[in-house]
Amino acid sequence: MKNFFKTVAIVTLFSICEKFLGFIYRIFLSRSIGSEGIGIYQVALSVFALLLTVCSSGTPITVSRLMTKYKAEKRIDKVRSVISAGISFTLMLSVPLCVLFFAFHEYLGGLFADPRCLKVFLVILPALIINSLYAVFRGVFWGEKDFLSYSVLELLEETCMIIVGIFLITRAKDIYQGAYYAGVAVAISYVFSFSLAIFVFFFRRNRLVNPKPELKPLISSAVPVTAMRTASSLATSLVSILLPLRLVSAGYTNAQALSLFGSASGQAMPILFIPTTLIGSFTLVLIPEISENFYLHRHNSLKTDVEKAVKFTVFLSCLFVPVFTVCGEEIGILIFDSYECGKFLSASAFLMVFMGLSSVTTSILNSLGLEKQTLLFFIIGAFLMLFSVFFLPKLLGIYSLLVGYAFVYILTTILNLILIQKHCPKKPQYKTFLVKAIGFLFPTILMGFMLEKMLLPIVGSVASLFIICFCLCAFISALFLGFGLIDVKFLGVKFSARKRKNGAISNAVSVKS
Repeated sequence: MKNFFKTVAIVTLFSICEKFLGFIYRIFLSRSIGSEGIGIYQVALSVFALLLTVCSSGTPITVSRLMTKYKAEKRIDKVRSVISAGISFTLMLSVPLCVLFFAFHEYLGGLFADPRCLKVFLVILPALIINSLYAVFRGVFWGEKDFLSYSVLELLEETCMIIVGIFLITRAKDIYQGAYYAGVAVAISYVFSFSLAIFVFFFRRNRLVNPKPELKPLISSAVPVTAMRTASSLATSLVSILLPLRLVSAGYTNAQALSLFGSASGQAMPILFIPTTLIGSFTLVLIPEISENFYLHRHNSLKTDVEKAVKFTVFLSCLFVPVFTVCGEEIGILIFDSYECGKFLSASAFLMVFMGLSSVTTSILNSLGLEKQTLLFFIIGAFLMLFSVFFLPKLLGIYSLLVGYAFVYILTTILNLILIQKHCPKKPQYKTFLVKAIGFLFPTILMGFMLEKMLLPIVGSVASLFIICFCLCAFISALFLGFGLIDVKFLGVKFSARKRKNGAISNAVSVKS
């Protein structure tokens, strides 16, 4: 258990560094190419992300899960075959898609709301094959619980993109060329991280073997995950194409539509994903544990891990929601110099709880082998998302996107939690925790608005932002402590392997029912 929290701390540290650098780079992009340039870049990247999802999204978690399964069953001979099967599967998908889109790129203009997006997309497209292969190595790192190598590679990839991007974009003549250079930087960073990953893989004397014995099991497990994430990426890509067009039909100019979309999707949404990103480092380490406990029938430990994941997710998300609700406009202006971004951020802040829960519960269900069910849940939510984006822009403008996201994340969260309760042999206990945690948000937000009215005329927006952030985080943490939902322990507590097997928990910050 002690090693578990040490690993979480290391992964979290690298993840924070990576996302912080990416966040600073996003600010640089916004101030260099504006929300319209961000819109062009974001649309092209969304379509590329769709293809990448088709080729590789289900492979890492499947390779990781099968490796964990075979190691738990002491069938080490099958591990190398799983890795080889993952590489073969991604090549079978990525190479034909890449060739197809290059061959017929002249007919792809209709996919984009602005023809400038197509050239940005084409410059990123060659990275499809190598980034798909890199996804397999990512799964290998997860399966071996080598989270340090994975974290270092991700950080170096982000650093490479930022260095190349800043070097090129500062030399751009206009916003379109800046968006194009941003695409070039993405492609170069993918080549860089893949080169490092393949070096590490073979440096450790790993080798590839005949993939045939494990190709069918891997495809059978990966396809539902890939289909779900493809549906997610497809929905994102369709939204990036459809929403600007629907905004134009609602009376906005093309530039206004791209600017609004860039403010919401390219600026506000990355901020809203901050809690989910931080939670990701925790679940990255936890998910192999859940999978191992499931296959070894350690029901107490499985119950404990699920509770820990859900409660940690809710607690961390609740720290951010009041701050973004109250200070969203100030944050948008301070970071991106965008009032529209700030308005969208403030209105969407409540979603962060459901975004985090949707992500962590989907990962838990996938680790339990319930990929088909999570696919169905997402398809339902994605259909409602597209319905909102198509029919609501005339009434709500860019906020039709918020309604769509609400359908996706709230629905999948509820259905995922129900399914977890159904399939865990020992039922996780977190209902009381969830109800109280969400209830704490209301008095905290109310206090935030009161503080804002008091402080703004006296100390200004920037000082008010920091004071309110500190006060709201302290207040809601005090509520969690006062009602006994969290119990602060010292980091020096030792945990025995026996306690781990019996499902006993002692956290640096442990969450209790």
